[in-house]
Amino acid sequence: MPILDVFVVVPEGNRRPAANAKTLANAVAAVFGADPGTVWVRIQALPQSMYAENGDDEDPSPVFIKVQHADMKAPEHLEREARELAQIVAACLGCQTELVHIEYAPAARGRIAFGGRLLR
Repeated sequence: MPILDVFVVVPEGNRRPAANAKTLANAVAAVFGADPGTVWVRIQALPQSMYAENGDDEDPSPVFIKVQHADMKAPEHLEREARELAQIVAACLGCQTELVHIEYAPAARGRIAFGGRLLR
């Protein structure tokens, strides 16, 4: 049930990330060992002017990913998963792995509903 919210910093005038959501969902499904229809990806472009790093004259174009699982995984599992996700997302979007930043959201079980049904 992983849900990924992907924010891609894009240069001014460029309104689209290098890959679409379907491509990314299919590529990352293997990391999760997910069956078809169980990985959800939402991509948003973030204009370069809406992102900055302090003290840096040349702002990079990073990718921020928020991952939500039904249940939180062990840190050892998340470490491997984060490394694989960063590599796959970087390859899909044509950026450096070091520019892919991943945040894990709290477990979704008991906090998220699909079709009006709370995930228990």
